[in-house]
Amino acid sequence: PELSRRVSEIKHGRIAMLAAMGYITPTFAGKFPGYLSPSMGLKFADVPNGLAAISKVPAFGWIQMIAYALYVEASALNFGYFDESNSKLAPGDYGWKPPLLATTNPELRKKRLNAEIANGRLAMMAIIGMFFQDGLTGSAWGDWALYTASPMRAFENELG
Repeated sequence: PELSRRVSEIKHGRIAMLAAMGYITPTFAGKFPGYLSPSMGLKFADVPNGLAAISKVPAFGWIQMIAYALYVEASALNFGYFDESNSKLAPGDYGWKPPLLATTNPELRKKRLNAEIANGRLAMMAIIGMFFQDGLTGSAWGDWALYTASPMRAFENELG
């Protein structure tokens, strides 16, 4: 059970790190040129950032994303069509050695894994915060002054 929790924590941390970067990157680096869906005339630039994008992505795009997510989940379950030795690896180790990060030094490997776990935990909190702020203000970097339904404003007229 402890091993499966660690595997789950690493997986969710990696997803959260990618999600947080997915929120941040289009704002500062821009979006891909061209069309997201040529048949619908939908350009990447037409898709807003954050939660507003949910309603803009075509149905086939959602099918592709869900199919990929299911494939990734299935690959972690090792249904027999993956290398049997993968099931004996350490949590989070899927046999792929990223350049500049892989090491044979056990102390350095432990330090890097602990850093990845800590960054994953931070990213999980960050992406939830971005979701909440986006849901409340309409932007992950929203201006809280625009959120007039805030309970923090309950007594602002009484302060004089």
